Amino acid sequence: MNTRKALFAGSWYPDNAAGCEKEIKKYLKDKNVKTPVKKNLIGGIVPHAGWYFSGSIACNVIHCLKGDAAPDVFVIFGMHLHPGSSRYIMTEGAWETPLGKIQIETSLAAELAKKFTFRIETAENFTQDNTIELQLPFIKYFFKDVKIVPIGVPPVKASLEIGKTAAEISARMGLRMKVLGSTDLTHYGWNYGFTPKGTGRSALDWVRNENDRRIIDAMVSMDPERVIDEAISSGNACCAGAAATAIATGIQLGAEKGESISYSTSHDKSPGDSFVGYVGIVF
Repeated sequence: MNTRKALFAGSWYPDNAAGCEKEIKKYLKDKNVKTPVKKNLIGGIVPHAGWYFSGSIACNVIHCLKGDAAPDVFVIFGMHLHPGSSRYIMTEGAWETPLGKIQIETSLAAELAKKFTFRIETAENFTQDNTIELQLPFIKYFFKDVKIVPIGVPPVKASLEIGKTAAEISARMGLRMKVLGSTDLTHYGWNYGFTPKGTGRSALDWVRNENDRRIIDAMVSMDPERVIDEAISSGNACCAGAAATAIATGIQLGAEKGESISYSTSHDKSPGDSFVGYVGIVF
């Protein structure tokens, strides 16, 4: 089986099983993460910075998705795309993690590739992408035998149909499905060319309490179209298409409302005038 290499292992997260397991066990003790009210959750929104900055949030969202019955497949939406971008999907093979390979759910991926136009990625020919890869060790750790369908979707309303269709096909095939959308929030500061509130404490407070809050509220309300519109108008999500499509998928699977379990910024770990927001949401 052809296997896609883990390009960020050893830099953005540990490159060996023992190192990943050590970090995961530490993240599960994070007192800044709330226990969700609802059980048997369908999916969530995760950040994708290096584990040092946002690994705890992503890990705990994925851990929360453990329920009474293990899923057969995770559909993971991600990739840094703009409204004019193509869609991407990997339809066969496997993806390497330090904890072992994760196989692609070929039957579901193939059906989606028949219904929508994608650029097909392979183990040998793919776009370097951290948004999905950084979630895979967590998925492998908590769901040993689960398969994945990794998909990149641009922030346009047409992307939402891909998520709805994925849920419909999974149900028809009898596959138990979970869904993730991978996005970071506001990228603020001179490093990102975005300084509408200048620098200093007032800028940080604006990001935390206003700019990020607006899109978090849209995600918790499970309003995928509002997520896309908000991100485009306010610059408060780098992968709004992924988040919105995951939410649309969750709605199709029966979710009604989201819940934020953790929020932070990179400023919390590395203070400076340039920083990024991160949220963990379950639904």
